[in-house]
Amino acid sequence: MNPKYITSMAALAAAAILLLGIVISTADSTQSNAALAASGMKHKRIGWPNVHPNVKTGFNKEAKYPSIEQTAFIHPFAVVIGDCHIGKMVMVAPTAVCRGDEGTPIHIGDLSNIQDGVVLHALETTEGGKNLDNRKFSLTGDLLLGNDTRFNNDGYAIWVGERTSLAHGSLVHGPAWIGNDTFVGMEAMVFNAKVGNNVAIGVSSTITGGVTIADNKFVPPGSVITTQEQAEALPSRIGSLYENINKGVIHVNENLTEQYDEAHLEKLIKYRETEMERGMLETSRSLSK
Repeated sequence: MNPKYITSMAALAAAAILLLGIVISTADSTQSNAALAASGMKHKRIGWPNVHPNVKTGFNKEAKYPSIEQTAFIHPFAVVIGDCHIGKMVMVAPTAVCRGDEGTPIHIGDLSNIQDGVVLHALETTEGGKNLDNRKFSLTGDLLLGNDTRFNNDGYAIWVGERTSLAHGSLVHGPAWIGNDTFVGMEAMVFNAKVGNNVAIGVSSTITGGVTIADNKFVPPGSVITTQEQAEALPSRIGSLYENINKGVIHVNENLTEQYDEAHLEKLIKYRETEMERGMLETSRSLSK
């Protein structure tokens, strides 16, 4: 058989599948929006299956939709699953993932940003119906025992405060608590740790081991902080090369969030649908010759 014919048939099939996927996801989106409206949750959908509830498991008995403030922007190539709260004017960039399907809940405060390739996920917080010690933080950053009254009502597997930047490719894995006005550098990791307010974390740094990074500290690029002694020896952010980095990043992402809107992305979807339909017609004509 002619290889060009095989290639054309494969392209036609792929285009048909993509177009069908958009039609199905748009229908699913309408149903999901109706369910969310009934539940009173805030949430933006634009016809992509990138925002959806978690599945029910032994450690998560309830399927929950993400709670997304109306002014937040979720790119259609970002993924938000389950018990994730996305605050006002939060920018969630392409390929970022907030996976609230294991340790929950996950909270992202107002005016923060989750940049390309960021992953938010957490260890399970319950096992066999029992709360697990030291798997959640309180609103103010206290690590909670399972029998603490705040564990179920005010405990978070991941807490990210307001005006905080999670830069490209960074990983925040719960249990984790990050305060306000903090910058987490590219490819950095925070796991089983508390990071205070106005902290600047340099690129490719690792913070773990149950440590607490105090307010206004600077973690130099490439640091590996695994003990409290190392955390306490960190220099001040004031006077460092990263002193004002977060202010600039917040400014940029606020502007991006304001300018990206649902209507703009709906136009993009329609454009892609039209282009795929045109490609299918052109392929069909070439095959009929």
